[in-house]
Amino acid sequence: LLDHRRHSVRALPARQGAGHARAGVLHGVRGGHLLECARPRRVHAVCDCAPVAVAQETGIFHRQGLRVKISKELGWASVRDKIFYGELDAAQSIAGIAMALGLGIEKLQCEVVVPLILSLQGNAITLSKELDPNKIGDGAGLRDFLKYSWKRQRPLTLAVPHRLSSHRILLNEWLGRNGVVADENVEIVFLPPRIMSGHLEAGLIDGYCVGEPWNSKSILSGIGWSPAASGDLSHGHPEKALVVSGRFLHEHPGKTLRLVASLIEACALCEKPEFSEDLISILSRKEYVGVEAEVLRKSFSGSFQVGPKQVKKTPFYLFGGDAVNRPTSDKASWHISGLCNAGVLNKAEGQEVISIHREDLYEEALQECGNP
Repeated sequence: LLDHRRHSVRALPARQGAGHARAGVLHGVRGGHLLECARPRRVHAVCDCAPVAVAQETGIFHRQGLRVKISKELGWASVRDKIFYGELDAAQSIAGIAMALGLGIEKLQCEVVVPLILSLQGNAITLSKELDPNKIGDGAGLRDFLKYSWKRQRPLTLAVPHRLSSHRILLNEWLGRNGVVADENVEIVFLPPRIMSGHLEAGLIDGYCVGEPWNSKSILSGIGWSPAASGDLSHGHPEKALVVSGRFLHEHPGKTLRLVASLIEACALCEKPEFSEDLISILSRKEYVGVEAEVLRKSFSGSFQVGPKQVKKTPFYLFGGDAVNRPTSDKASWHISGLCNAGVLNKAEGQEVISIHREDLYEEALQECGNP
């Protein structure tokens, strides 16, 4: 989920005899519950919703005996609140939502688990065309640019989707390695990804760190450029996670494992080069990302543009494989370290975050549901 494509899961009574997939619902369930993954709303999506979209559109959920609806939530706060109040049973989410709920960082606290990592990498930094790429480069010239060329009567203003998201960590990393202190020279604000490009064009912000397609959208329209992709800043960093409420896990352990197994299979399919055009076709639909295939192709085809001319040839996303999907303590530690450095988490809370990542459930899903 993201401020535009939050994919969430909820259990509802199953209808008998349903067997056709349409209007965002996959029918044909063994057992008595529907896993509701989202009801389309008029909001935009992010590309790393791919595993959930693929699991639905290729019938993977159906083959695991799950009937699934995919809905878009309006923002990360909505995902957090609905999991807390029991309106959602699971969500594709930034790991920060699991931390917020598990630790009560944002006042609401309940049991949640992370049994699966859905993707690695997949973000980039985009700056306004008013910030000269020839002076800033990959960021090495940013400090001098702010010292000698910045003329506005306000700090450089950069946006991220959420204070506990990987984007906050990555932006801090980029600023720090280039000698810029965020609190002194840069103001960081929090915006839904779908409106970042418009705010950039209007001059309300000067850049942002976000997932696709909102970087490519600004780059292709000529209003922005990217100095760095997230793989450059922290290669293989964990990105989206499957967050499951403790209540749903305890009430429906078998369905939880089948949900995990379905998404492991979908992640593997997203990783296959021969499936990339099918994946782009799925994501371009209005119920998912809903942007032109040309924009989506920039990050899925290995042609993401960094700087005025350079094209990245390394994978922008990583979706499938045990090294990607296993919810290890190392992946949890990456978030802990980054958020501690950003001053939004203290180290005493770190062990609790690690315990939320449930490698044992991942193993059970592999064994029980026959995944390699």
